[in-house]
Amino acid sequence: MDLYVFATPYRVTWTWYFISRAHTVDFPEWDGLAEYEYVKNKGVSIFLMHAGMLGTLQALWDVFPLFTNTGWGESSNLAFLEKHMGAEFEARPEPWVTNVTTDQIQSGDLLAISKIRGRWGGFETLEKWVSGAYAGHSAVCLRDSEGKLWVGESGNENEKGEDVIAILPWEEWWEFELTKDDSNPQIALLPLHPDVRAKFNVTAAWEYARSMEGKPYGYHNLIFSWIDTVSENYPPPLDSHLVASFMTVWSKMQPDYAANMWNEALNKRLGTKGLDLSDVLVEVEKRGSSFDKLLAIPEQDDWIYSDGKSTSCIAFILEMYKEGGLFGSLADSVQVTEFTIKDAYMLNFFETNATRLPKWCNDNDSVKLPYCQILGKYRMQLPGYNTMEPYTHMNEQCPSLPPKYNRPDNC
Repeated sequence: MDLYVFATPYRVTWTWYFISRAHTVDFPEWDGLAEYEYVKNKGVSIFLMHAGMLGTLQALWDVFPLFTNTGWGESSNLAFLEKHMGAEFEARPEPWVTNVTTDQIQSGDLLAISKIRGRWGGFETLEKWVSGAYAGHSAVCLRDSEGKLWVGESGNENEKGEDVIAILPWEEWWEFELTKDDSNPQIALLPLHPDVRAKFNVTAAWEYARSMEGKPYGYHNLIFSWIDTVSENYPPPLDSHLVASFMTVWSKMQPDYAANMWNEALNKRLGTKGLDLSDVLVEVEKRGSSFDKLLAIPEQDDWIYSDGKSTSCIAFILEMYKEGGLFGSLADSVQVTEFTIKDAYMLNFFETNATRLPKWCNDNDSVKLPYCQILGKYRMQLPGYNTMEPYTHMNEQCPSLPPKYNRPDNC
């Protein structure tokens, strides 16, 4: 039994066939003249799901538990990452919580977070798979002029259930992670190198953080930090056509969500305003280009969206690093909204001397990581950690195909 998907910029439909012979697919009516003209000139995109009906259902069954907040969901996330990324999950000795004393945590120290169950656990698993990152969320530490420690985080849920940029006292943030975060987070502290810390303009970083506080999480550019190339960022069975089909379905189901996630960003890339997804796809064809090329156009840090500047969790931190001087003379030629979390923890900004790590760092673990895991049952791996010197147009054209996620120099 073969399963086929038929798509235009205006709709996606599917059917299956038991018998090998000529078949006809009927479209009862067109979604206006625009769809009719598009199909007349460009045709209908047809996808054969190679796994067939049963295989496709099995694949959906493999994905569904990733988002469940259960032990089954957690084990499914771990199994998915082991199978598709080659990740390993070694249990750490108990206790899995470090007795952190904050006097040795400084401004600019990065918090890498990996969630492994529930809604965010499932989302992060898919994000890790397509990007090669071994963490799915991040936050940053800041000390104020009186020495009080705070945590800046893009993606903190407010009282209305909205994901926003927040600056919270360390005690409040840490208490939530210990007692209320049901995603079973694994958290590591990545201290800045002393030479890097000496260059970090904390006042400028605070000014930037305060200017962004309360703004929405950066959904506008979330997927575009992942997609840098026409074809080498899509692990099978994904490709740009399937992504376009998914966007088409979701745009019909959740038009406001679609506008937030990709419509505005696609308009930025075209230099247009107000086009919905179907109009974007038609406009791309008119210009003799393609949707896969449009997706690969680099995000620009200075783009202003309808709700202001847009920064994901890691882009918020890296913008702070830019404002604080850590990218030096390269600042104007680096678009940090193009960085994934992996790209961030690979920067050579972090401590290289284990003797300078906090005394409580990895205190109960026989394996001494080059950073400090402070929470979680499973030892956090960060391949490529602290190895990459910043360069012009960094991470704008990098492939990310599993399981090796190899990338050429200076991509």
